[in-house]
Amino acid sequence: MPIGLIALALGGFGIGLTEFVIMGLLPQVAADFRVTEATAGWLISGYALAVVVGALLLTAAVSRFERKPVLAVLMVLFIAGNLVSAVAPDYALMMVGRIIAALAHGAFFGIGAVVAASMVAPNKKAGAIAIMFTGLTAANVLGVPFGTMLGQAAGWRSTFWAITGIGVLALVGILALVPKTGAGEAAAGGLRGELRAFRSGQVWLSIFVTILGYGGMFGAFTYIAFTLTEVTGFSAATVPWLLIIFGVGLFIGNTVGGKAADRNVDRTLLVVLAALVLVLVVFALTSANQPMTIASMVLLGGFGFATVPGLQMRVMKYADSAPTLASGANIGAFNVGNALGAWMGGVTITAGLGYTSPIWAGAGITLLGLVVMAFAAVAAKKGDGKGSAKHDAGRLAAAVAGPAASETKDVREDAALQRL
Repeated sequence: MPIGLIALALGGFGIGLTEFVIMGLLPQVAADFRVTEATAGWLISGYALAVVVGALLLTAAVSRFERKPVLAVLMVLFIAGNLVSAVAPDYALMMVGRIIAALAHGAFFGIGAVVAASMVAPNKKAGAIAIMFTGLTAANVLGVPFGTMLGQAAGWRSTFWAITGIGVLALVGILALVPKTGAGEAAAGGLRGELRAFRSGQVWLSIFVTILGYGGMFGAFTYIAFTLTEVTGFSAATVPWLLIIFGVGLFIGNTVGGKAADRNVDRTLLVVLAALVLVLVVFALTSANQPMTIASMVLLGGFGFATVPGLQMRVMKYADSAPTLASGANIGAFNVGNALGAWMGGVTITAGLGYTSPIWAGAGITLLGLVVMAFAAVAAKKGDGKGSAKHDAGRLAAAVAGPAASETKDVREDAALQRL
């Protein structure tokens, strides 16, 4: 395993911690700034929206630069954002700090995934991406519980000071360990070359699968604390430990999903999404049973995050020689999925359908994602996902022209079509 992947994973750990630890510290932050819980919640929503903006605009802006220095600059931006959050005297400046850190989030994971894949052999690319995303899963398993405990013991600002320190370590690791290779150069044609990736229908289908597949899991997860306490009957003090169990599932799913995607991306995504739908349905039906709920939490995390390496790898695969912006767009798609799932879950609760309704909504969203993935897989198999449709059309035209066409002409047609 290239040691540079460790530096990328450490950066992912810090970014994941920034995104999720605020959930456990929100009551303290709200009390400190004298704002309502709903207003404080915008520190989460605002972050997610800024991730989408950064994933698209910031990635586009840096697409023509070498990727290693870009990753270093993004980590500096991340450090600055968390430093602002740690010293913010009021809510407005805290929001500014969150937005600054979030802008680095999407671009870092998008560009980092391309760099991680460039460090290894072609048959290990999804596994390398999974290693980078291991930092994100570790943030959920270890970082969020301990970050929350640190904030409760020493004040919420101490957590953001700790995250700032993690960012500094990640920056040093990137500068020292991530190799400077030809794979880090911008795609031919700069931004225009990167935008060409979006001509591929498979890139768009992959992004839609990301939104729906990940959105379904997050729709169930967003309101999981209410389900655990109001439906399953766990005490509020038990919820952090159950979230650790969920995080263990994330870690396992990310690792196994990456290895499976290296063998066959589309088959892995089809199997995992189908399993995720089943897990969500079983969870909704058995959420009043504590042992079954614990098992569902592990499986929800496992199958939910097993999609991540494959989805990221699929977008990069069909973006071909211009993967950077497409990769960043897919990171934004994960956050669009987060927002979609949370919104749908909130709608069902507001409608009076109970605290299991977000799980049912998540199952429905994921099922739709499975349908889109099945369509994408069939289309990719028919057309080989790239330019082979032109080749097949040429073959068909030659056949219609009749047997008089010579073998030499057929070869010349193939060569011409190959150049298209």
